[in-house]
Amino acid sequence: MTNPAHLTETHATELKEIRAACPELDAVARHVRDFADMMRDLRGELLASWMERVLADDLPALHSLVNGLRRDHDAVTAALTTSWSSGQVEGHVTRVKLLKRMGFGRANLDLFAPSTAGSLAAAQS
Repeated sequence: MTNPAHLTETHATELKEIRAACPELDAVARHVRDFADMMRDLRGELLASWMERVLADDLPALHSLVNGLRRDHDAVTAALTTSWSSGQVEGHVTRVKLLKRMGFGRANLDLFAPSTAGSLAAAQS
């Protein structure tokens, strides 16, 4: 979602007109913007009040999101509070999975190192 401060004047005017024409869309955009601000600024302590404001509006899609966030409230609060990221770990996991997929259908005993094949033969006898 683009920061409204970075919109051109034309786009800002169009966005204002669209949000004025649809109060539900305006409310959703406001709640999403507030959640994005919480994520960016690592303000997890505001999560409970944000969820209360969302539930006060008649927005079923966002109510579903709040219900999902409540299921693991502690983890969501920690994610919105700490700067720690699992991005590097996930990158390594993705790389390992790619290497594994590349090897499917190609691996056989001929590719094993001779010492590994020798230990396999000894184990079979």
